[in-house]
Amino acid sequence: MLDLNRFEASLNGKRIDLTLTEFKLLQLLTKRPGWVYTRAQMLDYLWGNDKVVIDRTIDVHIKNLRDKIRPYDVCIKPVRGVGYKYSREDED
Repeated sequence: MLDLNRFEASLNGKRIDLTLTEFKLLQLLTKRPGWVYTRAQMLDYLWGNDKVVIDRTIDVHIKNLRDKIRPYDVCIKPVRGVGYKYSREDED
């Protein structure tokens, strides 16, 4: 569950400590389940033109996010050569 007002996330009633970047990535991905977001779209969503980073930076943040949300990490799926999408385990 995401609390957008408090920038807090929880799983099964237990708070998850996410960085602001991880929180915003999870918010973006879960906003439209099944949609594929390119790394460039995610970079733009997170930082716009404020920060110069390479697109592989997203992969590092996604890895850290997935580590924190186990066993639900399988819901964040890589789309080879494009980016990532969120879908529940029973969807795809």
